Amino acid sequence: MSDRLDDLERRIDELRAGVRRAMRVKDTATARTLRAELRGVERTWDALVSAAPASEPTPEPVAPRLVTVREQVHQGLTLLGACAQPRLIVAVGQAFCGGTLRSNQLTSLRRDEARSFKASPYGRPFYLCAALTDRLSPARGLLAVSTWPQARRMVGPLSPRVDFLTCAIAVAGQLDPDLAELGDLQPGAARLLSRMARNIPGAADGDLGPPDPGRVIEAARTELAVHVERDTHDRAELAERAASQLGDTARLFGAATLSTVAMKEITG
Repeated sequence: MSDRLDDLERRIDELRAGVRRAMRVKDTATARTLRAELRGVERTWDALVSAAPASEPTPEPVAPRLVTVREQVHQGLTLLGACAQPRLIVAVGQAFCGGTLRSNQLTSLRRDEARSFKASPYGRPFYLCAALTDRLSPARGLLAVSTWPQARRMVGPLSPRVDFLTCAIAVAGQLDPDLAELGDLQPGAARLLSRMARNIPGAADGDLGPPDPGRVIEAARTELAVHVERDTHDRAELAERAASQLGDTARLFGAATLSTVAMKEITG
């Protein structure tokens, strides 16, 4: 079996080198053919390695650990690196984290996190909290991570656009440009990148296929450079206000607005 594995590994190396050469000269047809063969050889290698000798006992299967909704949301936000709406978090989880999130699962998540924090402040390594507006109240539908700096969790006038561009750069950075050129991206990742690119000038070239991740990153960074200085200043000012005016719970989950207080009084 060792000789067979050696032969397969040599072929894998040859095919990978061939794919790189084809991509350098923009020969996508040859690259696609070589990648198809490469996947077949890799599957053969995996099957050979996985075949346990008859003399060895088959190990007991280990049940995969269940990843909770809050862990999946944390993974998505950490990948994005910016405040985000539930629908984007769900799309990222499905595209990159093997997640099974649905938007309706996030409906009460922030409220549950606030309840947990109030019961045992800082009892968890992180909390899924609110982005805060210039009124220091929770921004509607925007989630953040408690371990981020306060300024990153604030929302100024330019912050929604800055956060969108930041998220687009993060998503594009997860993708292999060679696979994008071959049209070989995972469907969820391709759809997500395409949707984001359509909202960034210069990010998409009008082709039907997924945009080039490198082009998306370049276009997003170009626009980001226009806004980031002002947004950073605005967020820093808001963060100072939050630090001086809010207690621990409100800094994470926002101060109650007058309408919220009135509603609580009505409902008793």
